[in-house]
Amino acid sequence: MLKYKNKRLIFRIILLVLMDMLIITAAGPLAIYVRYNLFFDPQAIEFIENIFQYLPVNLILTVIVFAVFRLYQGIWKYASASDLVNIIVACLISAVTQTVGMTLMDLRFPRSYPFMYFAVLAAGISVFRFTYRILAYFRQKQQGLIKEGKTNTMIVGAGEAGNTLLKELQNSKFVEQNVCCLVDDDPGKIGKYLRGVLVAGNRKDICRLVEEYHVDEIMIAIPSASHAEIQELLDICSQTSCKLKVLPGIYQLVNGEVSVSKLRNVEIEDLLGREPIDTQVESIMGYVSGKVVLVTGGGGSIGSELCRQIARHEPRQLVIFDIYENNAYDIQQELKRDYPELNLVVLIGSVRNTHRINGVFEKYHPQIVYHAAAHKHVPLMEDSPNEAIKNNVMGTYKTAQAADKYGVSRFVLISTDKAVNPTNIMGASKRLCEMVIQMMNNRSKTEFVAVRFGNVLGSNGSVIPLFKKQIEEGGPVTVTHPDIIRYFMTIPEAVSLVLQAGARAKGGEIFVLDMGKPVKILDLALNLIRLSGLKPYEDIDIVFTGLRPGEKLYEELLMDEEGLQSTDNELIHIGKPIDFDEELFTHQLEELDELSRMDSPKIKEKVMEVVPTYHMKG
Repeated sequence: MLKYKNKRLIFRIILLVLMDMLIITAAGPLAIYVRYNLFFDPQAIEFIENIFQYLPVNLILTVIVFAVFRLYQGIWKYASASDLVNIIVACLISAVTQTVGMTLMDLRFPRSYPFMYFAVLAAGISVFRFTYRILAYFRQKQQGLIKEGKTNTMIVGAGEAGNTLLKELQNSKFVEQNVCCLVDDDPGKIGKYLRGVLVAGNRKDICRLVEEYHVDEIMIAIPSASHAEIQELLDICSQTSCKLKVLPGIYQLVNGEVSVSKLRNVEIEDLLGREPIDTQVESIMGYVSGKVVLVTGGGGSIGSELCRQIARHEPRQLVIFDIYENNAYDIQQELKRDYPELNLVVLIGSVRNTHRINGVFEKYHPQIVYHAAAHKHVPLMEDSPNEAIKNNVMGTYKTAQAADKYGVSRFVLISTDKAVNPTNIMGASKRLCEMVIQMMNNRSKTEFVAVRFGNVLGSNGSVIPLFKKQIEEGGPVTVTHPDIIRYFMTIPEAVSLVLQAGARAKGGEIFVLDMGKPVKILDLALNLIRLSGLKPYEDIDIVFTGLRPGEKLYEELLMDEEGLQSTDNELIHIGKPIDFDEELFTHQLEELDELSRMDSPKIKEKVMEVVPTYHMKG
C-alpha cells in the first residue's frame, strides 16, 4: 500500500513538472506575441529564437525555483492564498534569473519582456494549479464526498474566524454542513461574497434569512464579541428553530484554533444576562502555596473545583475528605493525572463522626479548611429534616471545633442564599452553620468566615442538567411556578468567591457576591428548548408542578439587618454579622443534636426557635 502511494506521488510530481515545463516553454513566445500586439514581425521572431536558445537553462532553473517554493509538495485541491503568493514569488525569481542569464549570454530581448514574461508565467501556473483545485472539487462532488443539502448552515461573523470556519466546512469531507449564507454587522461586507458564500445581511436579518435559506443550524463565529453581544445574538437566534453552536472565545482565534472541532453547543450559561465574574483569584492564591489544605466534601461539584484550583497553586499537601467514595475516587484520579507532583491525600469519612474528623486534623494538621460537605437538596431535606441538622449543622460544628482544637489558621464555610429568611429546613440549617461560624470566630484564634452565593449552574442536582435530561427524553420540562426566579453563577465563579474569602478573611465575615440580575426559571427552560433546535409547547411541553415544600419564588442574598460592606473588589461584599446570645445558642445546639439523633418530628419547630427568620411553609 505504501509503495502504491509512493508511486502515485512520484507520478503526480512528474506530471506537475511536465505541465510546468510546457507552461514555461509557452510563456516566453506568448509574452513576445502580446508585446507585439498579437502580430509576429521579423524582430519578434528573432527574440523568440533567442528565448528558445536559452530555454534549456530556463527550464532547469525555473523547475528548481518552483521546487524550492514547494510548488510540487502542496495539496492543490486545497490551494489557498499562501500558495498563490508562493507561485507569484517563484515566477518573479524565474523572470529575474532569465533576464540575467539571457543578458550574460548576449541574447537580445525587448525591455518590457521580463515584465510580460512574469505576468504570463504567473498567470499560467496559477490557472493550472487552481484549475486542479476546481476539478478536484467537482470530482469530490460527483463522488459524493461533498454533501450538499444535508444541513443548511448560517455562519454569524464574516471575519477571520468565520472565514477559517467556512474554509474548513467547505474542504472537510467529514462534515455535512452546507453553508448557504453569512451574517455580519459590518455594512461594508453585506452583499459581498466570502469563499463563494453571500454575506446576506446583519443580525437583524437572521430570522428572515433562516426562512429564506431554510437554515437548520446557526454557527456563531465571533470570538472577540463581548458577553452582552453574544447574548443579544443568542436571543435573536433562539427565536428560530435552528440548532446553535458557538466558538468559545477570542483565545481560540489568537492561538489559531478556530475549527469545527472547537465549536460547542450553546449552553444556557450564555444567557445569564451578565459578564462572567472575574474575582482575580490568581493575584491572591499565593496564600495556599506551601500550606496543608483540607477540603471537606471535596468530591462534590464545588468541592472538586476547589481542589482543582488549589492544586494549581502548589499547596504543601491537599487533603480531600468525603463520604461518597465514587466522587472522591473521580477527583483523586483527575488530580493524579493532571498534577503528578501534588502531595494528595484522599480520605473517606463523615463530618458527623467526631472521632474520625478529629483524627484527620490530628494526623494532617491542616492550616486552611474549606468546608463544603453538606446536604443541599431542598425537597429531600424537607422530608428528612433531622439529617439536614445532623450533617449540615452538627457536621459543621464538629469540624469547626476540630479546626479550633488543632490550630487551623482559616476556616471557610460554603453557605447559600437560601440561608436568608429561610422557608425550608436546608436553608435554615445553613443559617445555623453561619451562626456556628460566627460563634466559633469569637471564641477561637482561627479565622472563621462564610461564603454565600446562589444557585450553581451545572452542579449535581441543579436545574440545568434536569432540563437537559427532560429535553433529551422528549419532555415535558417541569417548572415549579411561572414566576419563580433565582440568582445563578457558574461553578468557577462560585469557587473563585470561596478562594477570595479565604484570602481576605479577618474573621466573622459573611462574603456575598454581586450576582447581577436574577433569572426567571421559565425563561431558562424556554431558551434551553429553543437552543436545542426545538419549539416550546410544540416539540417539548412545559408543565408547571407547583412550588415544592419549603420553596419560595425568589431568593435573597442578605438579610436586611445584616447591612452591606464593600471590599476592594466591587463584586464582593461583606455582610455585617447579626448579634445573638452565644451561650444560649450553644445550649440550643446540644438540644438540636439530641433531637436529630432521636429523629424527632419536632426538629423544625426547634429550628424556628433558634433561627427567628425561619418560617415554615405549609
